[in-house]
Amino acid sequence: MDIYEKIKQMGITLPKAPAKGGVYAPVKQFGQGLVYVSGCGPNIDGQFKGKLGKDFTIEQGQQFARNCMLNVLAVLEANIGDLRKIKNCVKILTLVASADDFYDQPAVANGGSQLLIDLFGPDIGTPSRSAIGVNALPFNMPVETEGLFEISL
Repeated sequence: MDIYEKIKQMGITLPKAPAKGGVYAPVKQFGQGLVYVSGCGPNIDGQFKGKLGKDFTIEQGQQFARNCMLNVLAVLEANIGDLRKIKNCVKILTLVASADDFYDQPAVANGGSQLLIDLFGPDIGTPSRSAIGVNALPFNMPVETEGLFEISL
């Protein structure tokens, strides 16, 4: 199924690509069809600030990770022009601002991973992944995700 049909079928509206938060390239293409997308936060309809395990639950964190991935896809689309070019979701890194006793970063990251699998299917959409707990993220965001994708040239 076409990715845009799948997005529509799932009732998803791809957000506008978020503005840069510093001096960096939001997307960097390299090698033979590889594209790195810089970290994106969860803010789509509102601002979220705080830490998992203190201010937010795992379920809220999963929604934040899903929102991060929607922003990653929006940035990717804005830079490559068409999400149909995605051949493989290679790797994602999800950073989770965590209370000292919060250890469920992988469960939080599942929100973004699952969205890719739902949209692209398990063969293309299942990325390799790291989920890391951190003390703080820019702008006091609870979750940030970056990604590496293979695209058709």
